Amino acid sequence: MFAVNIDAAGNLPAQASIYPDGIAPVIRNTPNGRELIKMRWGFPPPPSVGGNRPVVNVRNTKSKYWSPWFKPEQRCVVPVTSFCEWTDSLPKTPVWFGLSGMRQPFAFAGIWRTWNGARGTVKERVEGEHLLYSFLTTDPNSDVKPIHSKAMPVILTTEEEIEIWMTAPAADALQLQRPLSNGLLSIVARGEKSDAAVKP
Repeated sequence: MFAVNIDAAGNLPAQASIYPDGIAPVIRNTPNGRELIKMRWGFPPPPSVGGNRPVVNVRNTKSKYWSPWFKPEQRCVVPVTSFCEWTDSLPKTPVWFGLSGMRQPFAFAGIWRTWNGARGTVKERVEGEHLLYSFLTTDPNSDVKPIHSKAMPVILTTEEEIEIWMTAPAADALQLQRPLSNGLLSIVARGEKSDAAVKP
């Protein structure tokens, strides 16, 4: 599905959840082919924002801060089987969405970059060069909006969409920044901070 021909990620265990600043498998283009590799979730924030909180998703694709990363060599896809949105209403509750109860694979449209500095948890700070990724968001579709009304990830469900995102000129690739068609997502888990159906 992802046309990977280089596995640089090793024997990865299943991951029931991935949090900002955590490590996840990501697929990028390289001169030698499409590579599966581990990256850390979250870009450094724009200088105008300040601080060091990772920016985990990208909505304003017209921002000059993001434009250097929309070249094909800086685009990536994040393989996914389910994703979490927290409810707008109180008490805030995690709700997990998937393409089917079987967690059919799909992808987030992402970007990646290298960055030098300290990243990781307070207990486990890692100093040095990091591979970082973030992914695009858009307006929620009718499946997600009743739970989370602000945004949803940009979801790619076909090999053709993945190929466009990974190879097309930026103007064409960014046409994929749109809500997934209504009715394709269903709630697969609720109330837990990880998708319990995924066994690590």
